[in-house]
Amino acid sequence: MTTPDIIDQLAEHKTLSAVPRTELEWLAAHGSTRKLDTGEVLSPKGRQVEALYIILSGRLALFVDRGSGPHKIIEWSAGDVAGMLPYSRLVAPPGDSIALEPLEVLAIPRDHLQEMTRECFEVTSILVHTMLDRSRLFTSSELQNEKMISLGKLSAGLAHELNNPASAIERCAAMLEDRIEDVEETTRGLAVATLSGAQLAAVDAVRASCAAKQKGERSPLEQLDREEAIAEWLGNHGLDTVCAGTLADTQVSLESLDLLAAAVDGPALGAMVRWAASGCAVRSLASKIQDCSMRISSLVTAVKGFTNMDQANVSEPVNLGPGLGNSVVVLNSKACEKSVIVKLELEPELPKARGFAGELTQIWGILLDNALDAVAKDGQVEVLAAREDQNIVVRIIDDGPGIAEEIRDRIFDPFFTTKPQGHGTGLGLDIVRRLVRHNDGAIDFESRPGRTEFRVRLPIAEILPV
Repeated sequence: MTTPDIIDQLAEHKTLSAVPRTELEWLAAHGSTRKLDTGEVLSPKGRQVEALYIILSGRLALFVDRGSGPHKIIEWSAGDVAGMLPYSRLVAPPGDSIALEPLEVLAIPRDHLQEMTRECFEVTSILVHTMLDRSRLFTSSELQNEKMISLGKLSAGLAHELNNPASAIERCAAMLEDRIEDVEETTRGLAVATLSGAQLAAVDAVRASCAAKQKGERSPLEQLDREEAIAEWLGNHGLDTVCAGTLADTQVSLESLDLLAAAVDGPALGAMVRWAASGCAVRSLASKIQDCSMRISSLVTAVKGFTNMDQANVSEPVNLGPGLGNSVVVLNSKACEKSVIVKLELEPELPKARGFAGELTQIWGILLDNALDAVAKDGQVEVLAAREDQNIVVRIIDDGPGIAEEIRDRIFDPFFTTKPQGHGTGLGLDIVRRLVRHNDGAIDFESRPGRTEFRVRLPIAEILPV
């Protein structure tokens, strides 16, 4: 294509049509045309972007692979510009730029861009505004994409967390039906016996000891020893040992059983023991169902707070405690998988920060998720919040291997990640930094082997007089 033809095409170019002809002539003189067939790569992932590309015809798209296959991030067509733009910090693209159909571009080598900013004021002005618009669009779409990825992680963890108490409720409900039948049967047997006041008092003592709260968890060995001791007591009194396991799960004492045996003998003793055992089992199952239901309720409350479903997206005084606590709760399954201890410590009477509640919760979620990824099995993560002067400082500390010295200047860069392909987008810390700035805060970190600390500093909300 001759230079006059290129200039004529540039004069009709959607982005550059308002540029003076002298500047179009400069572009034509310093650029070269390139033609690509469908499927060819104009700018490959990881390699330095070679030029500013002015698209004359065809379509081009950037594809990024986050582990599930290439995903189209942005598309350009005739009348658009791509590649290296003036004053852009772009070095290497996060994916391949591929021609979607036969493509023709005018390529201005990156070595000429500095001269272009001096010689082509209108071109530079237009391209800078194009870069800013693209950055806003890209940031918005990637923020939404990161939110969806975080939501996917949250959903997987939440499903695991909810499955445990839900399964326990199902098991207890099935067992409860059988135990209620036992209660009805033993109640009929007990009704036949005529009990004195002393005998009823002995039965009540057994039931009271059964219903007592257990102090601490018994080890499997302790539980087995207890079950064997109760089975031996039942055998010594000529009773069926089938209810030994049920009684062992309660707090019933051998002393209370001895008092019962002293007050009642014969067939009535067996009926009373079975009645007490079945009644205690019903109480125990009902208590477990209540505990599991409360666990589900607390998880739902935590997720509601984590996603800030009922809060408007406005800057307001924010109590950081619930947001930090909810983040710990919803990521608990991930911590449990690695046997990681997560310690949350808040300064008493911590003042409120001013910010966007939903954004702050997203910050805590990303930083805590990264900390859990960094630590080894049986590691530890600390989440601390305290007042410092007119700010609140939140610290998230892990005992992982630390951040290598050579990459510390890059960890906030978009698309930079040390995680394996498919396990990280490289956008988490970039988004955290953007959100912290949007909340008038600051973020920094310190790292060495065995201790990495991210600090988020937020302004304290001003309390206006009533």
